[in-house]
Amino acid sequence: MYGFRIVDKLQKIDEDIQRKELKYHNKRVLVSKEFTFDASHHLHCYEGKCKNLHGHTYKVVFGVSGYVDETGLMMDFGDIKAIWKNEIEIHLDHRYLNETLPPMNTTAENIVVWIYEKMKEALAKEENKDRHYIGARVEFVRLFETPTSYAEARREWMEE
Repeated sequence: MYGFRIVDKLQKIDEDIQRKELKYHNKRVLVSKEFTFDASHHLHCYEGKCKNLHGHTYKVVFGVSGYVDETGLMMDFGDIKAIWKNEIEIHLDHRYLNETLPPMNTTAENIVVWIYEKMKEALAKEENKDRHYIGARVEFVRLFETPTSYAEARREWMEE
């Protein structure tokens, strides 16, 4: 039933599928991509283990929504990766967060809002370039400080 099969014929554009068929719908969709980074920090005005300098392997999950273009693509995952690498990760990976982030207590709750704002700014810049993402917006950013603990920023909370 689900055996191995080699396709008989590779589908060709303008022969087997027409360009107008590439865009299947006009609905808003969300794409998501995850990244990890390692960083150190400590918390101020906190009585607990986190007042001491320590590190984490953080995981960041982005949810970006928008409408697909004429090819059926909302946003290439590689474009999300480029934004992450060029605009956000450079401030975080293998860094002392208390030094590289704006003045703040480096809690997961503060860091996730900063990451959300950076992604939102980057998407606004991308709209002014050749690549136009139709209605692209950050829906959420989730920042895992440990595998079981995370903070989240959502669009509806950020735009209140």
